Amino acid sequence: MDVPLRVLLVDDSKLQRRLLSVALRKRGFDVVEAGSAEEGFLVFETHAIDIVISDWVMPGMNGPAFCEKLRAFSRDRYIYIILLTAKSASSEIAEGFDAGADDFLSKPVNSIELAARMGAGQRILHFERELKRANGLLTDTLGELQTLYNALDSDLAEAQKLQQSLVRDKYGRFGATEIAIFLESSGHVGGDLVGFFPINDTEVCAYAIDVSGHGVSSALMTARLAGVFSGQTPGKNLAIRDNHHGGVTARSPSSIAADLNTLLLEEMETEHYFTMFLCVLDTSIGRMQFVHAGHPHAVLLQGDGGCQLLGQGGFPIGMLPFAQYFTDTIDLSPGDRVLLLSDGMTECTDSAGNMLEETGLAHIAARLPHSDPEMYLAQLFEALAQFSGRRQFDDDVSAVLVDFNF
Repeated sequence: MDVPLRVLLVDDSKLQRRLLSVALRKRGFDVVEAGSAEEGFLVFETHAIDIVISDWVMPGMNGPAFCEKLRAFSRDRYIYIILLTAKSASSEIAEGFDAGADDFLSKPVNSIELAARMGAGQRILHFERELKRANGLLTDTLGELQTLYNALDSDLAEAQKLQQSLVRDKYGRFGATEIAIFLESSGHVGGDLVGFFPINDTEVCAYAIDVSGHGVSSALMTARLAGVFSGQTPGKNLAIRDNHHGGVTARSPSSIAADLNTLLLEEMETEHYFTMFLCVLDTSIGRMQFVHAGHPHAVLLQGDGGCQLLGQGGFPIGMLPFAQYFTDTIDLSPGDRVLLLSDGMTECTDSAGNMLEETGLAHIAARLPHSDPEMYLAQLFEALAQFSGRRQFDDDVSAVLVDFNF
């Protein structure tokens, strides 16, 4: 059963209080009486009051002054205030509203009008209480969501550390050939993966991968793919095969891409796909074999200042079950560099929304000074930031630089 609303009735006329009190109790209200505004305020301090009916003209503090004092005191809940008055001038009514009154009852009080005014007060208090309850639920829900967000944010920060650990080495030297990598995720975790690893004394593999989408699921896919290229023995590393002479050699890049396509479609059961540029370099002679699977073209930066794009396109991996992949071959000269890069670079936009694209990226790459590989990639990132006018990009940014020398 609902608790009846409590009414504080303030009037210096005992008879007026008695008449109103009887009428209010008949309508189910709990009534508390006070003979003056000062007495009414003392009652208000000790009782939970819902509605106040106060006479306008009283000795000492009058009705409007009492309204102002109640409004200044009451903060935690809304009190509906009705002033009893014989006044009818608009300026006097405005004074009552300014003081904080919600409604007025004309004296002498008509029982029908009293019922109507009290009904209006009940509806407003009901809406106010419901709104407050809803706001409380919203506040509680937002608090719970904030707690969950903080936990998720913490988990993602840890996931970012784990994903960065997939890039085990950011620089490697293989004879006179050097390889460096760069990876900058657009969020906590991303879908780019870059890396390199030696296969034997003369062969080294480097790759750049971009998994579709962003976030945790893409990051999990990069972790799975990083595992495919771990280990130094056939069976543990998809890029390595037995050379039948007690050693190991590289598999053809096209066969690596084909097996990855089968693996993704038949074993991983995911809606993700990925693009890839993977190359195998024989550091003893400078022969590079590579496969291009939907990834941005690699950039050949020739030692004599020339520049060209490498690759013929190809299907992304994990989209079509019968996709074919092809191995291309180039011979590098000492001083040549090959830059593998993500679409976070080529699709970077300036302040006007103009996309850099592959040719623009190649132009920037060719103009940078021929510094050591790690410094070169840092300068490339700075040039990209200058082009876009910001350092936080909409997509993951990654690159691999292969610097060939005998």
